[in-house]
Amino acid sequence: MTESSGTILDGGSRPETRGTGTESRNALQDLENRIEERLHGTVVGLRELIRALVIAIVARGHVLVEGPPGLGKTLLGKSLAAALSGRFTRIQGTADLMPADITGVHVFDETAHKFVFHPGPVFTDVLLVDEINRAGPKTQSALLEAMAERQVTIDRKTYRLPPAFLVIATQNPHEFEGTFPLPESQLDRFMMRVGMDFPRADEETAVLERYGTIAAAAAVANKPPPGDIPVEQIELARQCADAVHVSPELLTYILGIARASREHAQIALGLSTRGALALLLAARVAAGLRGSEFVTPDDIKLVVPWVVPHRLTLSSEAALEGRTDRELTRALLERVPVPR
Repeated sequence: MTESSGTILDGGSRPETRGTGTESRNALQDLENRIEERLHGTVVGLRELIRALVIAIVARGHVLVEGPPGLGKTLLGKSLAAALSGRFTRIQGTADLMPADITGVHVFDETAHKFVFHPGPVFTDVLLVDEINRAGPKTQSALLEAMAERQVTIDRKTYRLPPAFLVIATQNPHEFEGTFPLPESQLDRFMMRVGMDFPRADEETAVLERYGTIAAAAAVANKPPPGDIPVEQIELARQCADAVHVSPELLTYILGIARASREHAQIALGLSTRGALALLLAARVAAGLRGSEFVTPDDIKLVVPWVVPHRLTLSSEAALEGRTDRELTRALLERVPVPR
């Protein structure tokens, strides 16, 4: 079951925009400020998740959100797509969801006497896959190529996805009945996993005050206010992130975290090379977001809880002892020497 809004974007090239000087250095902060400004018109709180989404947008990554239902994840996805002037599509994960329900299908056109491709909801800018772990493994695998290569191959023909393609998937970490845990290959496609908990009392009060009438709730659910953040500003932010310097010592530090995860006795499967690269890219963007021209160990430590834990597969002994991936991630940071 899907819902969508806006106009589909093609996968063609975009005009390249280059920034220099102050404009380029401030592009990341400007982008985050504008996204926060647009989202806070409809979303209350969620600053950590918004920061993670900004990093994912700039680094061309995807985000897995863990939290109970009813906290505004769909509204956040809709509002983000509207802020970026893009198309939003939502897929509800169910046991009977099929791969073609995501990617699309060829249908025979009797008038033209040929099969015509009908694109699925994956052809969008912001795709929200709600309760992704309720979809079967075969259906989950339909997203692998889309997330990694931004394309879909159907009947030996490849279709490009929009350049701004972003997947936000959700799952409830407290409910396991009727679910299919995401395999390691699927989890590794998500640049970050971010926890979403119940809001603070003041934030929840603000939600009730803002959407406590039928008219207000219906208006924001149907169509969030449109934004005006151009693609060119995102490209400027990416150039700004690429200009952030990473010293050889910090590259060694990132690889040290990856190797320590592979050698840890309680971790059966450690951080992949894709995971190490995601850690580097996320740290680069995080450094740029605080206005720095170089990455520090603190930038890496800031994004480690988002990038590393979901990529670790615990050993059976660790699971029996009740250890968690986040706990072992903290142990890895304590084990690897920090460069001075």
